[in-house]
Amino acid sequence: MLQALLAFFQPAFAPAFKAWGVDVTWMEVVAFGLSLWMVACEMRVRSLAWPLAIVTSLMYALLFASSKLYGEASLQLFFVAMSAWGWWQWLRGRAGGGELVVHRLAPRKAQGVALLTLASWPALGWLLKHMTDSEVPYLDALPTVGSIVATFLLGRKLIENWPAWLAVNVFSLGLFAYKQLTLTALLYALFAALSWAGWRTWRRLEGRARAAA
Repeated sequence: MLQALLAFFQPAFAPAFKAWGVDVTWMEVVAFGLSLWMVACEMRVRSLAWPLAIVTSLMYALLFASSKLYGEASLQLFFVAMSAWGWWQWLRGRAGGGELVVHRLAPRKAQGVALLTLASWPALGWLLKHMTDSEVPYLDALPTVGSIVATFLLGRKLIENWPAWLAVNVFSLGLFAYKQLTLTALLYALFAALSWAGWRTWRRLEGRARAAA
């Protein structure tokens, strides 16, 4: 099934140009542009971010599968479902069915999220090592688990999604550079910078929401 899909989309994997001696495909170019648009919408708390996330997740699932990053590829399919959930949460997730507002986790819950992330990482790494031909199972597993957590936090409009994304993006850019996904590595460097900016923006929004409450 996977090989059939990759074969079907093979024209999209044609080189668009070279960057630092490495071919950059049309699939990667389009996914790059849509992903930047998505993060810009997230920073501005615009719901358009979620349908954009669905499209880019499907594209990156194919891109990562072609590079044997199966944890990252599977994560993108999870993102499709989570994006539909997050879209609904932003619009109707508040008690009584209203639109969510930007808020933050209680300290005890934040600690629980961190512990769950650290416990899940080696478990997923072990599965990737023994059930796939991944060349970097534990390095693949860490940003996979971190991204799942960050997506849940984003879907609930929790400020902590941004530092979680910052950590994931910094780690991922090194992983993608190692796998010679040059444009994607650059994208994640930009994501890291945008995560920092989004963190600051949402802290201001949360302060205004508390003041207005």
